[in-house]
Amino acid sequence: MLRFCHWRFPPSLAAARMLPSPPPLHSNFSGVGANSSSTVGNSKPELLFPQSQPHNLSSSSSSPPSLKSTVAFSNAGAIRQNMATNSQCLSSRQEAIGSDISSLVVVSFYKFADFPDHADLRKPLKDLCEELRVSGGIILAPEGINGSICGSRESVETVLAFIQRDVRLNGLRQVETPVSPEQEAIHHGHSSSSPLAPGEDAPFRWDHVRVKLKKEIVTLGMPSVSPIERVGTYVSPEEWNELISDPETVVIDVRNTYETRIGKFKGAVDPCTTAFRHFPSWVEDQFALKQQGNKTEGVVEKEDKAEKPKTLPRIAMYCTGGIRCEKASSLLLSQGFEEVYHLKGGILKYLEEVPKTESLWEGECFVFDKRVSVEHGLAQGTHKLCYGCKQPISDEDMEAPDYEYGVSCPYCYSKKSEEEKERARARQTQFEEWGVIGGPDKGRRPATKPDSPRKSNEKLGSSI
Repeated sequence: MLRFCHWRFPPSLAAARMLPSPPPLHSNFSGVGANSSSTVGNSKPELLFPQSQPHNLSSSSSSPPSLKSTVAFSNAGAIRQNMATNSQCLSSRQEAIGSDISSLVVVSFYKFADFPDHADLRKPLKDLCEELRVSGGIILAPEGINGSICGSRESVETVLAFIQRDVRLNGLRQVETPVSPEQEAIHHGHSSSSPLAPGEDAPFRWDHVRVKLKKEIVTLGMPSVSPIERVGTYVSPEEWNELISDPETVVIDVRNTYETRIGKFKGAVDPCTTAFRHFPSWVEDQFALKQQGNKTEGVVEKEDKAEKPKTLPRIAMYCTGGIRCEKASSLLLSQGFEEVYHLKGGILKYLEEVPKTESLWEGECFVFDKRVSVEHGLAQGTHKLCYGCKQPISDEDMEAPDYEYGVSCPYCYSKKSEEEKERARARQTQFEEWGVIGGPDKGRRPATKPDSPRKSNEKLGSSI
């Protein structure tokens, strides 16, 4: 436990120094700040957690001891006194840690940037998140970074500051979501509402962070489309209602069907795509685009051959946090659209800032974590997740005959074979029995050598 306070001096030195209070702590990540030179070799960077001030120990230092009493002190007595002082300070530090840890936030962020050496950031970023107990998922690609993480406010801010030390990633676009007290309790394993494992119902797995390397931070499948070069016009949540209320504006929901099914803006066009990479073909079909030399124009209807090519409409797009619209706006600009707008901060920022009484949003917003959906004010939504297909489901969906917990729902039942359903049932049984898919030895080295004799029931248990 003393590692949280980082008191480096050995007992003999402690006795000699007789410090009345421990050295001050810092909230800096030592591999990031000015003291980064103290990190040696490939060892993990050392983290110093933010703490409150120690209790006033004036009783032990209000008046200097007499020379006689000082001489009478033995080394053992000096060590005991210093350990008692340290114990009091550690107690206050732990109380402060407890109060800091209980305040959790979820932050979604992204930044398009020219980032060819993105792979170099993966290990130090993952190490930092693990040390600070920040969970979630982060994608690194040559075009930038995209992620959503959960942790104490101080820890999350430290991670974001570390990322933005690279000038190319400075100025991350961020959307912060508060975490409910119940989710905080579950996150820290202090609630009985999740009997399988701590964090089962928390925004992310409480003990895990994924940092992945990919070709794109959001997959469109068109390398020629570059938001780094040009994007549409950002529209603030306060101005969004006026824009989409204009009958000359075509409002497009850039998300997928399982997202639009539970909520969208009033009057928005749903492309009915199942993946973002299908969006370019939908745009081409919807607006009847064709290539004419180096310029893309609207196709003229056969009966109107004498007329000029039709003018492409004004477009207003939105998505969950803004990243997909930003890339989609770059696509539309490259296709000849001149007026392309997109909601800054996405739906999440709109639900956070625009009062429900003035809102044009209808339904709930799907989010890519265990909250599943959020409402106005980013309050917890009512939808749950089907673990068979990872789609949001309502209370009515769970009453349907096609719904089976952990196996299927009305949206995936007919798409799954009986073999797939049986595998899902086996997976769910493993999770209910062990709290982890794959059984108790999942991710661990076997306790005995593979060639050593084992009882038949042990073999069966390890294979579950």
